[in-house]
Amino acid sequence: MYALRNKVQLIGHLGAKPEIRTIDNGKKMAKFTMATNEVYKNQKGERVKETQWHSLVAWGKVADILEKYVDKGNEIAIEGKLTSRNYTDKEGIKRYFTEIQVNEILLLDKKNTSALEE
Repeated sequence: MYALRNKVQLIGHLGAKPEIRTIDNGKKMAKFTMATNEVYKNQKGERVKETQWHSLVAWGKVADILEKYVDKGNEIAIEGKLTSRNYTDKEGIKRYFTEIQVNEILLLDKKNTSALEE
């Protein structure tokens, strides 16, 4: 029997510098967005580039790495899982939100990778 898993792997560029917060228990959290691109040819044979934006959150050591070494536009690879939550806004409307909880990160920009090795 196979165990199905909630697993996401993406390679893309950051939309902005990660927003870092420290929670009451002292644990760091990073929130950020990442763009992935897909290029294909449509029915007319024209090249089409489609960009998808993803909302991500990272905790602890991964948040530390994001805070120190990552900035807007950097290319990274992530592995994590999809999480969904909901909340009620100020007008009393229930809102649903899906994001990727990042467990692992790989810095793909050469300048950032060399900073980790120092």
